[in-house]
Amino acid sequence: MVIGAVGVTVIGVLTFAAFNVSSLPLIGDGDTYSAAVSEAGGLKSGDEVRIAGVKVGKVKDVDLDGAHVRVTFAIKGDPHFGTRTGASIRVRTILGAKYLALYPKGPGQLAPGSEIPLARTTAAYDVVEAFSDLTRTTEKVDTRHLAKALNTLSATFEDSPDEVRASVEGLSRISRTVASRDKELRTLLDHANGVTGVLAEHTDDFTALLKDGDLLFKEITKRREAIHALLKTSAALGQQLSGLVADNEKELGPTLARLDGVVRMLERNQSSLDRGIKALAPFLRVFTNTVGNGRWFDGYVQNLVAVPPTVRKGDPS
Repeated sequence: MVIGAVGVTVIGVLTFAAFNVSSLPLIGDGDTYSAAVSEAGGLKSGDEVRIAGVKVGKVKDVDLDGAHVRVTFAIKGDPHFGTRTGASIRVRTILGAKYLALYPKGPGQLAPGSEIPLARTTAAYDVVEAFSDLTRTTEKVDTRHLAKALNTLSATFEDSPDEVRASVEGLSRISRTVASRDKELRTLLDHANGVTGVLAEHTDDFTALLKDGDLLFKEITKRREAIHALLKTSAALGQQLSGLVADNEKELGPTLARLDGVVRMLERNQSSLDRGIKALAPFLRVFTNTVGNGRWFDGYVQNLVAVPPTVRKGDPS
Protein backbone atom coordinates (compact mmCIF):
# COMPACT_ATOMS: atom_id res chain seq x y z
CA MET A 1 0.00 0.00 0.00
CA VAL A 2 2.79 2.42 0.90
CA ILE A 3 4.76 1.67 -2.29
CA GLY A 4 1.60 2.04 -4.41
CA ALA A 5 0.69 5.37 -2.80
CA VAL A 6 4.23 6.72 -3.29
CA GLY A 7 4.23 5.56 -6.93
CA VAL A 8 0.87 7.21 -7.68
CA THR A 9 2.05 10.43 -6.01
CA VAL A 10 5.29 10.47 -8.03
CA ILE A 11 3.40 9.83 -11.28
CA GLY A 12 0.98 12.67 -10.45
CA VAL A 13 3.83 15.09 -9.73
CA LEU A 14 5.64 14.17 -12.96
CA THR A 15 2.43 14.59 -14.96
CA PHE A 16 1.82 18.02 -13.45
CA ALA A 17 5.43 19.01 -14.14
CA ALA A 18 5.17 17.83 -17.78
CA PHE A 19 2.11 20.02 -18.39
CA ASN A 20 3.72 23.03 -16.66
CA VAL A 21 7.34 22.63 -17.74
CA SER A 22 7.54 26.22 -18.98
CA SER A 23 6.76 27.49 -15.47
CA LEU A 24 9.34 25.39 -13.68
CA PRO A 25 12.49 27.07 -12.35
CA LEU A 26 15.87 26.48 -14.06
CA ILE A 27 14.39 24.49 -16.96
CA GLY A 28 11.37 26.74 -17.67
CA ASP A 29 11.10 29.69 -20.06
CA GLY A 30 11.74 32.21 -17.28
CA ASP A 31 9.79 35.32 -16.22
CA THR A 32 7.07 36.52 -18.57
CA TYR A 33 6.63 40.14 -19.70
CA SER A 34 4.73 41.90 -22.47
CA ALA A 35 5.09 44.93 -24.70
CA ALA A 36 2.49 46.98 -26.56
CA VAL A 37 3.54 47.93 -30.10
CA SER A 38 1.66 49.75 -32.84
CA GLU A 39 2.51 47.17 -35.52
CA ALA A 40 3.92 43.61 -35.29
CA GLY A 41 6.18 44.08 -38.31
CA GLY A 42 6.63 40.38 -39.00
CA LEU A 43 7.58 39.43 -35.43
CA LYS A 44 6.37 35.93 -34.54
CA SER A 45 6.43 33.39 -31.75
CA GLY A 46 9.88 31.89 -31.20
CA ASP A 47 11.86 34.98 -32.30
CA GLU A 48 14.70 36.15 -30.09
CA VAL A 49 14.63 38.79 -27.37
CA ARG A 50 17.92 40.69 -27.02
CA ILE A 51 19.48 43.25 -24.74
CA ALA A 52 22.47 45.08 -26.26
CA GLY A 53 22.66 42.37 -28.92
CA VAL A 54 22.78 39.48 -26.42
CA LYS A 55 19.97 36.90 -26.49
CA VAL A 56 18.14 36.86 -23.15
CA GLY A 57 14.83 35.20 -24.06
CA LYS A 58 12.27 34.54 -26.77
CA VAL A 59 8.88 35.73 -27.95
CA LYS A 60 6.04 33.51 -26.72
CA ASP A 61 3.01 35.06 -28.38
CA VAL A 62 1.94 37.94 -30.65
CA ASP A 63 -1.74 38.89 -30.30
CA LEU A 64 -3.95 41.76 -31.37
CA ASP A 65 -5.01 43.77 -28.30
CA GLY A 66 -7.49 46.42 -29.38
CA ALA A 67 -5.86 48.98 -31.67
CA HIS A 68 -2.34 47.73 -31.02
CA VAL A 69 -0.38 44.47 -30.81
CA ARG A 70 0.61 42.79 -27.56
CA VAL A 71 3.90 40.91 -27.66
CA THR A 72 4.37 38.41 -24.82
CA PHE A 73 7.95 37.32 -24.18
CA ALA A 74 9.92 35.35 -21.60
CA ILE A 75 13.28 36.30 -20.08
CA LYS A 76 15.70 33.68 -18.75
CA GLY A 77 18.51 34.30 -16.30
CA ASP A 78 18.74 37.50 -14.30
CA PRO A 79 19.33 40.43 -16.71
CA HIS A 80 18.85 43.88 -15.20
CA PHE A 81 16.37 46.26 -16.85
CA GLY A 82 14.66 49.07 -14.97
CA THR A 83 11.07 50.17 -14.63
CA ARG A 84 11.25 52.51 -17.64
CA THR A 85 12.66 49.95 -20.05
CA GLY A 86 11.71 50.44 -23.72
CA ALA A 87 11.38 47.95 -26.58
CA SER A 88 11.50 47.94 -30.36
CA ILE A 89 11.15 45.42 -33.16
CA ARG A 90 14.41 45.28 -35.09
CA VAL A 91 15.54 43.58 -38.30
CA ARG A 92 17.85 40.65 -37.54
CA THR A 93 18.87 39.69 -41.11
CA ILE A 94 18.74 41.32 -44.54
CA LEU A 95 16.06 38.79 -45.45
CA GLY A 96 13.57 40.33 -43.03
CA ALA A 97 13.88 38.19 -39.87
CA LYS A 98 12.98 40.17 -36.75
CA TYR A 99 13.78 40.20 -33.03
CA LEU A 100 12.56 42.14 -30.01
CA ALA A 101 15.17 44.52 -28.60
CA LEU A 102 14.93 45.77 -25.00
CA TYR A 103 16.50 49.06 -23.88
CA PRO A 104 17.06 49.01 -20.09
CA LYS A 105 16.25 52.33 -18.42
CA GLY A 106 15.11 53.58 -15.07
CA PRO A 107 15.67 52.47 -11.49
CA GLY A 108 15.01 49.08 -9.94
CA GLN A 109 13.91 46.00 -11.83
CA LEU A 110 10.83 45.61 -14.06
CA ALA A 111 8.46 43.26 -12.24
CA PRO A 112 7.50 39.96 -13.91
CA GLY A 113 4.16 40.22 -15.70
CA SER A 114 4.60 43.95 -16.40
CA GLU A 115 3.79 45.46 -19.79
CA ILE A 116 5.95 47.98 -21.60
CA PRO A 117 3.49 50.68 -22.73
CA LEU A 118 3.00 51.83 -26.31
CA ALA A 119 4.78 55.14 -25.60
CA ARG A 120 8.08 53.31 -24.99
CA THR A 121 7.99 50.94 -27.99
CA THR A 122 8.90 51.30 -31.66
CA ALA A 123 7.60 49.21 -34.58
CA ALA A 124 9.85 47.64 -37.20
CA TYR A 125 10.69 48.96 -40.65
CA ASP A 126 9.92 46.17 -43.12
CA VAL A 127 12.34 45.87 -46.04
CA VAL A 128 9.80 44.10 -48.26
CA GLU A 129 7.16 46.76 -47.66
CA ALA A 130 9.73 49.46 -48.31
CA PHE A 131 10.49 48.07 -51.78
CA SER A 132 6.77 47.66 -52.45
CA ASP A 133 6.07 51.27 -51.43
CA LEU A 134 8.99 52.48 -53.56
CA THR A 135 7.62 50.61 -56.59
CA ARG A 136 4.11 52.00 -56.11
CA THR A 137 5.47 55.53 -55.58
CA THR A 138 7.62 55.49 -58.72
CA GLU A 139 4.69 54.20 -60.75
CA LYS A 140 2.71 57.33 -59.81
CA VAL A 141 5.46 59.74 -60.86
CA ASP A 142 4.81 61.41 -64.24
CA THR A 143 8.36 61.42 -65.58
CA ARG A 144 7.47 63.48 -68.66
CA HIS A 145 6.07 66.36 -66.62
CA LEU A 146 8.99 66.08 -64.24
CA ALA A 147 11.47 66.32 -67.12
CA LYS A 148 9.53 69.29 -68.60
CA ALA A 149 9.53 71.08 -65.27
CA LEU A 150 13.24 70.60 -64.78
CA ASN A 151 13.96 71.76 -68.36
CA THR A 152 11.90 74.89 -67.69
CA LEU A 153 13.85 75.46 -64.51
CA SER A 154 17.09 75.08 -66.47
CA ALA A 155 15.93 77.64 -69.07
CA THR A 156 14.92 80.08 -66.31
CA PHE A 157 18.38 79.93 -64.75
CA GLU A 158 20.13 80.20 -68.12
CA ASP A 159 21.45 83.73 -67.38
CA SER A 160 22.48 82.83 -63.86
CA PRO A 161 26.12 82.48 -62.75
CA ASP A 162 28.10 79.62 -64.18
CA GLU A 163 27.99 77.57 -60.97
CA VAL A 164 24.18 77.76 -60.67
CA ARG A 165 23.63 77.15 -64.38
CA ALA A 166 25.94 74.11 -64.34
CA SER A 167 24.08 72.66 -61.36
CA VAL A 168 20.68 73.14 -63.00
CA GLU A 169 21.91 71.74 -66.32
CA GLY A 170 23.24 68.68 -64.50
CA LEU A 171 19.88 68.30 -62.78
CA SER A 172 18.16 68.55 -66.16
CA ARG A 173 20.42 65.87 -67.64
CA ILE A 174 19.64 63.63 -64.68
CA SER A 175 15.92 64.19 -65.29
CA ARG A 176 16.22 63.32 -68.97
CA THR A 177 18.23 60.22 -68.13
CA VAL A 178 15.61 59.10 -65.61
CA ALA A 179 12.82 59.77 -68.10
CA SER A 180 14.58 57.83 -70.86
CA ARG A 181 15.14 54.87 -68.54
CA ASP A 182 11.68 54.93 -67.02
CA LYS A 183 10.62 51.48 -68.25
CA GLU A 184 13.92 49.91 -67.27
CA LEU A 185 13.73 51.43 -63.78
CA ARG A 186 10.17 50.21 -63.29
CA THR A 187 11.18 46.72 -64.45
CA LEU A 188 14.22 46.78 -62.15
CA LEU A 189 12.13 47.77 -59.14
CA ASP A 190 9.51 45.12 -59.93
CA HIS A 191 12.20 42.46 -60.16
CA ALA A 192 13.83 43.72 -56.95
CA ASN A 193 10.46 43.44 -55.23
CA GLY A 194 10.04 39.87 -56.51
CA VAL A 195 13.57 38.87 -55.45
CA THR A 196 13.00 40.35 -52.00
CA GLY A 197 9.78 38.39 -51.66
CA VAL A 198 11.47 35.13 -52.65
CA LEU A 199 14.31 35.74 -50.20
CA ALA A 200 11.81 36.52 -47.45
CA GLU A 201 9.99 33.23 -48.14
CA HIS A 202 13.27 31.29 -47.78
CA THR A 203 14.49 33.05 -44.66
CA ASP A 204 14.44 29.82 -42.65
CA ASP A 205 16.54 28.04 -45.30
CA PHE A 206 19.16 30.79 -45.33
CA THR A 207 19.18 30.88 -41.54
CA ALA A 208 19.72 27.11 -41.39
CA LEU A 209 22.51 27.41 -43.99
CA LEU A 210 24.27 30.09 -41.96
CA LYS A 211 23.90 28.06 -38.76
CA ASP A 212 25.33 24.96 -40.46
CA GLY A 213 28.25 27.00 -41.77
CA ASP A 214 28.83 28.38 -38.29
CA LEU A 215 28.86 24.85 -36.85
CA LEU A 216 31.34 23.78 -39.54
CA PHE A 217 33.72 26.63 -38.73
CA LYS A 218 33.40 25.94 -35.00
CA GLU A 219 34.28 22.26 -35.59
CA ILE A 220 37.28 23.26 -37.72
CA THR A 221 38.38 25.62 -34.96
CA LYS A 222 38.08 22.83 -32.38
CA ARG A 223 40.16 20.51 -34.55
CA ARG A 224 42.71 23.17 -35.47
CA GLU A 225 45.41 21.63 -33.27
CA ALA A 226 44.77 18.16 -34.71
CA ILE A 227 44.94 19.52 -38.28
CA HIS A 228 48.11 21.45 -37.41
CA ALA A 229 49.70 18.31 -35.94
CA LEU A 230 48.67 16.31 -39.02
CA LEU A 231 50.29 18.86 -41.34
CA LYS A 232 53.48 18.91 -39.25
CA THR A 233 53.61 15.10 -39.23
CA SER A 234 53.06 15.00 -42.99
CA ALA A 235 55.91 17.47 -43.50
CA ALA A 236 58.19 15.38 -41.26
CA LEU A 237 57.20 12.23 -43.16
CA GLY A 238 58.08 13.93 -46.43
CA GLN A 239 61.49 14.88 -45.06
CA GLN A 240 62.09 11.31 -43.83
CA LEU A 241 61.13 9.87 -47.22
CA SER A 242 63.42 12.35 -48.96
CA GLY A 243 66.26 11.34 -46.63
CA LEU A 244 65.53 7.64 -47.21
CA VAL A 245 65.66 8.08 -50.96
CA ALA A 246 68.87 10.11 -50.70
CA ASP A 247 70.53 7.51 -48.44
CA ASN A 248 69.60 4.61 -50.70
CA GLU A 249 70.07 6.35 -54.02
CA LYS A 250 72.97 4.05 -55.02
CA GLU A 251 70.89 0.91 -54.42
CA LEU A 252 67.62 2.29 -55.76
CA GLY A 253 69.17 3.57 -59.00
CA PRO A 254 70.34 0.19 -60.35
CA THR A 255 67.17 -1.51 -59.07
CA LEU A 256 64.93 0.93 -60.90
CA ALA A 257 67.08 0.60 -64.01
CA ARG A 258 66.73 -3.21 -63.95
CA LEU A 259 63.02 -2.90 -63.32
CA ASP A 260 62.76 -0.62 -66.31
CA GLY A 261 64.62 -3.21 -68.42
CA VAL A 262 62.27 -5.97 -67.26
CA VAL A 263 59.23 -3.88 -68.11
CA ARG A 264 60.61 -3.09 -71.56
CA MET A 265 61.33 -6.79 -72.19
CA LEU A 266 57.78 -7.71 -71.19
CA GLU A 267 56.45 -5.04 -73.53
CA ARG A 268 58.51 -6.44 -76.41
CA ASN A 269 57.23 -9.97 -75.74
CA GLN A 270 53.64 -9.04 -75.04
CA SER A 271 52.30 -10.83 -78.10
CA SER A 272 54.22 -14.00 -77.17
CA LEU A 273 52.89 -13.82 -73.62
CA ASP A 274 49.36 -13.46 -74.95
CA ARG A 275 49.77 -16.55 -77.16
CA GLY A 276 51.31 -18.53 -74.30
CA ILE A 277 48.37 -17.66 -71.99
CA LYS A 278 45.88 -18.71 -74.69
CA ALA A 279 47.75 -22.01 -75.25
CA LEU A 280 47.94 -22.66 -71.53
CA ALA A 281 44.17 -22.48 -71.15
CA PRO A 282 43.36 -26.00 -72.55
CA PHE A 283 46.10 -27.56 -70.42
CA LEU A 284 44.78 -25.91 -67.28
CA ARG A 285 41.24 -27.05 -68.08
CA VAL A 286 42.33 -30.70 -68.55
CA PHE A 287 44.62 -30.53 -65.50
CA THR A 288 41.75 -29.21 -63.38
CA ASN A 289 39.50 -32.04 -64.54
CA THR A 290 42.26 -34.54 -63.70
CA VAL A 291 42.76 -33.44 -60.10
CA GLY A 292 39.25 -32.18 -59.45
CA ASN A 293 37.92 -35.36 -57.73
CA GLY A 294 40.25 -35.44 -54.72
CA ARG A 295 43.88 -35.89 -53.73
CA TRP A 296 44.74 -38.08 -56.69
CA PHE A 297 44.98 -38.07 -60.48
CA ASP A 298 42.33 -39.56 -62.74
CA GLY A 299 43.92 -41.41 -65.69
CA TYR A 300 42.76 -43.45 -68.68
CA VAL A 301 44.99 -45.82 -70.67
CA GLN A 302 43.53 -46.95 -74.00
CA ASN A 303 43.95 -50.52 -75.40
CA LEU A 304 45.67 -51.84 -72.29
CA VAL A 305 43.58 -55.02 -72.57
CA ALA A 306 42.60 -56.46 -75.98
CA VAL A 307 38.96 -56.17 -76.79
CA PRO A 308 37.37 -59.59 -77.58
CA PRO A 309 36.04 -59.94 -81.15
CA THR A 310 32.33 -59.75 -81.69
CA VAL A 311 30.72 -62.52 -83.82
CA ARG A 312 27.67 -61.52 -85.72
CA LYS A 313 24.97 -63.92 -86.90
CA GLY A 314 25.36 -64.92 -90.53
CA ASP A 315 29.09 -64.28 -90.54
CA PRO A 316 30.78 -67.28 -92.39
CA SER A 317 33.79 -67.14 -90.06
